[in-house]
Amino acid sequence: MDRGDEMLVINLGETRSYADCGDIYNDGHKQSGFYKIKPLQSNTSFYAYCDMSEGGGWTVFQRRSDGSQNFYRNWTDYKQGFGDFASAKGEFWLGNDNLHFLTLQGTAGDSLTGGFNPEVQWWANHNGMKFSTLDRDNDNYEENCADQDKGGWWYNRCHSANLNGVYYKGPYTSKTDDGIVWYTWHGWWYSLKYVAMKIRSANFEPNVV
Repeated sequence: MDRGDEMLVINLGETRSYADCGDIYNDGHKQSGFYKIKPLQSNTSFYAYCDMSEGGGWTVFQRRSDGSQNFYRNWTDYKQGFGDFASAKGEFWLGNDNLHFLTLQGTAGDSLTGGFNPEVQWWANHNGMKFSTLDRDNDNYEENCADQDKGGWWYNRCHSANLNGVYYKGPYTSKTDDGIVWYTWHGWWYSLKYVAMKIRSANFEPNVV
């Protein structure tokens, strides 16, 4: 079996509820995989991928690895979440509602806006932007950035990062810069081959016991 197809759903039973992957890590579970969590403000539980590397306790809310999932989707899909929530390298979006509940629990850092970068102009800054999709345009552009750049994202006019764009796997050519772009790293015409977006409370302290 290819390791990318290996199922990594880990069942801890129903004896207790975990608010996020940090809770799971500090309860002694150190294997990365999909666990059931229930954020404090959420009415329902759901499976999320917990990355227990790099200090552990990371809740992954997006992953791109092979182009197997279509990220050019509507508002409802991004709101509810979509993708492969079982395979070791499956692609997914956890869902904007679930992401909202996770961020309500504590302060999460934002690497997109952690500091000033002179290469990123005001129109490409994602700080404070609302989420846009092909059928709901919340950006500052006269056209729909989500439709133009083929993804759902916190577009401005339009982006310096487009991690839900088209999976091209490296250098690409297109009418627009619609690949999986991180401009300040590889520019607009290189589509990243692997991306994982994850959050963890700034107050997280790993239990070393």
